[in-house]
Amino acid sequence: MSNYKSSTAAKSTITRNTNELYDQVHGNLFEAVVLLSKRSNQLSREIKEELNQKLEEFGTSQDNLEEVFENREQIEISRHYERLPKAHSIAVQELLEDKVYFRYPEEEEIK
Repeated sequence: MSNYKSSTAAKSTITRNTNELYDQVHGNLFEAVVLLSKRSNQLSREIKEELNQKLEEFGTSQDNLEEVFENREQIEISRHYERLPKAHSIAVQELLEDKVYFRYPEEEEIK
């Protein structure tokens, strides 16, 4: 699991210098976008799985709508995850900090 909870990624949308992203992937902005998309999807899955595990602890065995009530712990957990930086922001920050590992399989086959 990544350490997205302590990420320094922006929590709101900011304008990025595409040259920085361009430089991180050897001069191909399309590859940067694909890489960020894949990493963002990985992070989203990790965050969603963790949130679902925590919320399952509060789940009831009965599916009766009349018995659904407000659970403070569930609300606080949900709010905590809403305040975290979004997956795409974390992915961009990781790429800029050289924390994303990627490789080119075509180059490995040539060697």
